[in-house]
Amino acid sequence: MTAPRWGAEQMSGSRNDDLRGEASPEAEPVDGLSDDEVDSVDERRSGSPKVVHEVIRLQGDEELGRPLASLLFSGFAAGVAISASILAEAFLHERLPEAPWAELVSSLGYSVGFVIVIMGNLQLFTENTVTAVLPLATHPTRRNLGRLLRLWAAVFAANMAGTLFVALLVSRQIIVGPEQLSATLEVSRSVLRHDAMATLMLGMPAGFLVASIAWILPNARGSEFWVIVLITYVIALGGFTHVVAGSGEAWLLWLHGEVGLSDAVGRLILPSLLGNIIGGTGLFAVLAHGQVHGELDPGEDE
Repeated sequence: MTAPRWGAEQMSGSRNDDLRGEASPEAEPVDGLSDDEVDSVDERRSGSPKVVHEVIRLQGDEELGRPLASLLFSGFAAGVAISASILAEAFLHERLPEAPWAELVSSLGYSVGFVIVIMGNLQLFTENTVTAVLPLATHPTRRNLGRLLRLWAAVFAANMAGTLFVALLVSRQIIVGPEQLSATLEVSRSVLRHDAMATLMLGMPAGFLVASIAWILPNARGSEFWVIVLITYVIALGGFTHVVAGSGEAWLLWLHGEVGLSDAVGRLILPSLLGNIIGGTGLFAVLAHGQVHGELDPGEDE
């Protein structure tokens, strides 16, 4: 995932004027303010839905145009980094006593990998369900569809390779000790409580919530860290299934012989993937685009 970058340089002056639309006189600063005070008011305004949509669309278009090698390396790095979520959660779980409140603390570890990935501008598949979809929603062409499918395939495959790599290191106790491996396995076994359909359903809110991060960040203005932590903490507390983070658990259970490969892929990873796509693309991206669709002019060239 790449965090949307907020700045005036992302839009041309004419495009900016189009996004503002026709404002009534009451929507302008009152008379009596100096130029500096008017500028200060503008700086403190939250971006309108149209502006946020355009920031994310331009960011998504940039991602769609990246070289394949860049996507693969960034996606692999994201898969490795997101594995820190499971490890941090397991390390906290290992050191906490058996108590009703323990999960409230250990679930904070789940946010670690997401902070690294999002603030590090790495390619995470579930984030691309909104950023890379908006260019297609705005300009529904075969070219954009092909670019989207190319990005999704490359990023998802690279994410899976990254989480498999870390799971292999953990399983062989190369980067953890016996106690830490035991704690990581215990945390990972939580995914076995659900069948494929339940995993799919739990993937939908996770996809929606992760996609919402991309929509919120342009207006976060220095609070990006807390936005990421809060939303991903809710995913952990809710027991929702995120395909990339959850694949690390599935790979580890497979490598440790607790599930078969067909079970790891068919029961854990693929249902979560489908749920994330439905929640992130079918729900959030469609709703996010739909609220501004009638206010945009998609006839301009990208």
